[in-house]
Amino acid sequence: MTYQGWALILLFVAMTTALAKPMGMWLFALYEGRTTPLHRVLGPVEHGFYRLAGIDPDEEQGWRRYAVHMLLFNVALLLLTYLVLRLQGVLPLNSREFSGMNADGAFNTAVSFTTNTNWQWYSGEATLSNLSQMLGLAIHNFLSSATGIAIAFALFRGFARKEVKGVGNFWADMTRVTLYLLLPICAVYAIFLIASGVPQTLAASVDATTLEGARQTIALGPVASQEAIKMLGTNGGGFFNANSAHPFENPTALTNFVQMLSIFAIGVGLTWCFGKAVGDTRQGWTILAAMLFLFLLGTAFTYWQEAAGNPLLHGLGTTGGNMEGKETRFGIAASALFAVITTAASCGAVNAMHDSFMPLGGMVPLFNMQLGEVIVGGVGAGIYGFLLFAILAVFVAGLMVGRTPEYVGKKIEAREVKLAILAIAVPPLVILGMTALASVLPAGLAGPLNKGPHGFSEILYAFTSGAGNNGSAFAGLTAGTPFYNGLIGIAMWLGRFFVIVPVLAIAGSLAAKRYTPATSGSFPTTGGLWIGLLVGIILILGGLTFLPSLALGPIADHLAMVQGKLF
Repeated sequence: MTYQGWALILLFVAMTTALAKPMGMWLFALYEGRTTPLHRVLGPVEHGFYRLAGIDPDEEQGWRRYAVHMLLFNVALLLLTYLVLRLQGVLPLNSREFSGMNADGAFNTAVSFTTNTNWQWYSGEATLSNLSQMLGLAIHNFLSSATGIAIAFALFRGFARKEVKGVGNFWADMTRVTLYLLLPICAVYAIFLIASGVPQTLAASVDATTLEGARQTIALGPVASQEAIKMLGTNGGGFFNANSAHPFENPTALTNFVQMLSIFAIGVGLTWCFGKAVGDTRQGWTILAAMLFLFLLGTAFTYWQEAAGNPLLHGLGTTGGNMEGKETRFGIAASALFAVITTAASCGAVNAMHDSFMPLGGMVPLFNMQLGEVIVGGVGAGIYGFLLFAILAVFVAGLMVGRTPEYVGKKIEAREVKLAILAIAVPPLVILGMTALASVLPAGLAGPLNKGPHGFSEILYAFTSGAGNNGSAFAGLTAGTPFYNGLIGIAMWLGRFFVIVPVLAIAGSLAAKRYTPATSGSFPTTGGLWIGLLVGIILILGGLTFLPSLALGPIADHLAMVQGKLF
């Protein structure tokens, strides 16, 4: 480990914290439906959409109606993307004449981008046309992100409103987030990336002559526009197979740092927005403090493991740490930091291959996802996932003080606790159940590149990434088979929408409750004690649920390595 590495990590944390309030203020304006300076330009587009679709943006929706509209919208998007991918061979902007995807591959990809997972079993530059990249995938990058933020807004209203049935309007929330947040930032972001050397063209490729005199075809495309929303919307799907390790997606140390910041930007802003929505910004800062504490723990551990390197190579004079699978232009610190950020934030973009990390270094990204990706988390998904744990934590605190638990003025009763447990339990059931199937069935065992505990880690990581809607991979699993395409596709759908629906049910239940002022007997939900309880609940639940599987995978892999055996 180096001083420069720690300086990079601390600078990132400082700038992330500084972004929380300004981004939160922007989000809060959209949450309230207030007019912003951008309304002068984009307001007619918003109202034109409402007129065309027959939508009244001021009409309140109960949680059931909000959920139904959200689900129907996402099913329609899934079907559209499936058709685009299947018919790619006969559609325009396909100068390299790629054929359409097969049925299981198109199903997996359509589900992947609909759920904000962006898991990719294929090599983008060798499989997808420019039209598929733009119409099939980039649109989802915007709309799946907007959907997550809309669900977070609905839950905020559940805590903030008093004795009402409505939790907002899904169409208004999604439209405003897309028009006034995601599109403007991404337009500026894409220009920055273009200026940094990221391609943005409809040309599919260019021929070049190498130094040895050979001819090489270099894939191109509308990369910058997709890269911007890929990071800001915590989508993570790469235009190229190497993702953010590719110089056309992430050419410099500056673009690497900006990409890391953009992954966290909206997530940290939503913590401040939540505090403002419930009338106490200390609540938002407390949540952010708990998130960053967990983040720093994971980052420090991963950096330590990668900087230490493989002990079996130390006797050979190798003391420079583990550089396998990492770009030399980023190095160990930036690669370790990126890996923790992307798995803490449900992004899935990678600038290094996690399969090449040290066993315990690779365990941290895996465990980040298994915690529910609530350490900042995906846009919207991180904050509503964290609030599920807050409901459980305040329930435990209520048992301690011997009174009905309360959180930000709302009594947390049996219905909310049951729904929170249901939402938290779905991903572990999917992850562990499907990993067990893949670990015993021949079709599943044919996937891992490595044997032993490392091969098991590859399987476990794939289903964790799918159910957690992350999309990153250990890069050692051959997942483009009907077995994995089908099973991971189901895992992605369940991990997204079987969590969202209980969250909306909680929002509806809380919105109907009256406000209960805090008293001297109330458990404080700001300060160090509350942060400790939140962190403890998250780690204990994650540890109890996943420790056996981690023991079979990365922990066993590490112990075998110490004994001189590699997989």
